[in-house]
Amino acid sequence: MSRNEKSVTKFVLTAAGLVTAAAVVMSTGQAQGRQSSDPYANLPAELNLTGICRDFKWASESGGHADFEVVPRGGYGHYAGNLEANLDRDKKPVFKGGGKKVSAQWRDSARRNINPASYNASLGDTAGSWTGTADPGAIASASSFAQWFRDVPGVNMSKEIPIVLKRQANSNLYVFDDRTDPVYATRGGFFPINNDLLGNPSRQTKNFGFTFELATEFIYKPNEGQAFTFIGDDDVWVFINGRLVIDIGGVHGALSQTVQLDRLGDLMVPNGKNTLVLFFAERHTTQSNCRIETTINLRPATLPNTSSLFD
Repeated sequence: MSRNEKSVTKFVLTAAGLVTAAAVVMSTGQAQGRQSSDPYANLPAELNLTGICRDFKWASESGGHADFEVVPRGGYGHYAGNLEANLDRDKKPVFKGGGKKVSAQWRDSARRNINPASYNASLGDTAGSWTGTADPGAIASASSFAQWFRDVPGVNMSKEIPIVLKRQANSNLYVFDDRTDPVYATRGGFFPINNDLLGNPSRQTKNFGFTFELATEFIYKPNEGQAFTFIGDDDVWVFINGRLVIDIGGVHGALSQTVQLDRLGDLMVPNGKNTLVLFFAERHTTQSNCRIETTINLRPATLPNTSSLFD
């Protein structure tokens, strides 16, 4: 009998002599069972991560960036295939062009959107389709894109931004949702730098021109169904161990893609450290959506320097 059980027994017997010690022990044990009914209670309640937000001026503003608040040649929409498959030596994404506008999504057997490059008919995937000709999705050049996720004095400013993924009840699913997060719920979306850094675009009450880079590490556990889903806008790219696994480029409304780690084969390090880096861009009014769903126990990776060092 534990120390707690002894003290509870003594109290109950003093207050009501008809209750036996055995009954009290059973009652205490039942309560403890109810408290631990969550099969994932051993997991942390929250994943606290920190990313880097970089602020840009719109193309139409003085000193503005060519890629912000512009319309893709083929119109607003999802453009995939414009990035190299691997991060460069600085662990940054590289623009190559040659992508196209997606007219119908590629999906896995559970009907979740996936990266077109990950399509595998043998796994029950459904093929999507393209429309039009090659289109960079409103990215001017490789050099302009190289500035999105690097600190460039005179072009952008940056600061650290924390986000919290909360474990859902009786589940190993972690979620960050700007619609329910206490920081962003009153902002009407994912707007981490309103009236901050370079300031809001002209005549705007929110800052619509920024990028967000989130670097994490995790342990891959084979055959446990670990997955990562992003739902949002505008551009979103996710790289695992330096390889592109989610590709939602372009200027568009909220879209989703999912990656299942067990599908990645030799890319993964079983039961060892792996990396996941998310690159997000908000480039156009009137919304900024960000929802992350994952069964991966992500933890922070080393952050790059921010432009505050140049101040």
